[in-house]
Amino acid sequence: MNTVVTTPTDLATELPPDAADVPTWLESALSVPREEGWVPSGGCDIRYFRWGNPENPPLLLMHGFLAHSRCFGFIAPFLAQHYHVVAFDLSGMGDSGVRDNYPDDVRADEVVDVARSTGLFDHSIKPIVIAHSYGGHVALTAMQDNHALFGGVIICDLMVLRPERLKEHFGSGKPLRSDTSRPNRVYPDYESAKARFVLSPPQPVSVPSLFDYMAYHSLKQVEGGWTWKFDTSVFQSDFGQSDRMMRQGQIIAETQGRKAIVYGEDSVLFDDDSADYIRECGAVDMPIVGIPGARHHLMLDEPIAFVSVLRTILAQWNAEPSSNV
Repeated sequence: MNTVVTTPTDLATELPPDAADVPTWLESALSVPREEGWVPSGGCDIRYFRWGNPENPPLLLMHGFLAHSRCFGFIAPFLAQHYHVVAFDLSGMGDSGVRDNYPDDVRADEVVDVARSTGLFDHSIKPIVIAHSYGGHVALTAMQDNHALFGGVIICDLMVLRPERLKEHFGSGKPLRSDTSRPNRVYPDYESAKARFVLSPPQPVSVPSLFDYMAYHSLKQVEGGWTWKFDTSVFQSDFGQSDRMMRQGQIIAETQGRKAIVYGEDSVLFDDDSADYIRECGAVDMPIVGIPGARHHLMLDEPIAFVSVLRTILAQWNAEPSSNV
């Protein structure tokens, strides 16, 4: 475990130079002291960040596809007031190392390895996983084989649609990337690289400086200019397997352990019908909470509301015995 302690966070390096109208709450959140470093998992160095007191109940935060752990960098400090919080970059994304391939079982091992290496399993209370989008897919995979290690999972706007809606959604779509061996393009300067940054699915955000922040930490400076941090081989992951996507509702219902879902009520990947579908699959006692006005990227749309919902679910779970874990 290679650890570097930053106390407090240097806003000059954390915020991009073009970030405008940065709200006070964001500056305060990013200034909260944190630990950062790398832990090994299957021969790959995994980048992590840690906030809060290890004596508090543990949380593990996981980002979505092609994203990075800093999407929780301004959420975690609010949770760290009462929890020991760790967020990490999945391999092939963010500042973590790369692999030859990224099967689901390797992803699941990363979840367990990061939790173990950062001491989340050392607490008498089992860690709760909070996972956004593709991170929810990875978290469910980890829970299927290791549910006894965790206190539950809060799935945040994972794509869940009835099979017929899913077929319609992908019917006219293009593959994410046709040639996974082609390296990422190098742009001559940061401005031209950032101009190519988009959210997927595309959407506006309520705090423009959060968009700037996410774009800045999605890029890295290399010889000749700037390029994306993600490894193109991640497009070969198991996530796109149609059989699993078609069974996502059943998988959620069948996965053991406490579960909850938080979604944006204006999301195109999860909506009220998705909630009904999951209930029909058998998850009749699982909290499913929609955030009004939020889209898929909850932390960019309604960050304070998102924090409030997470705090509420966590407080309720920690006040109850975990009878189904």
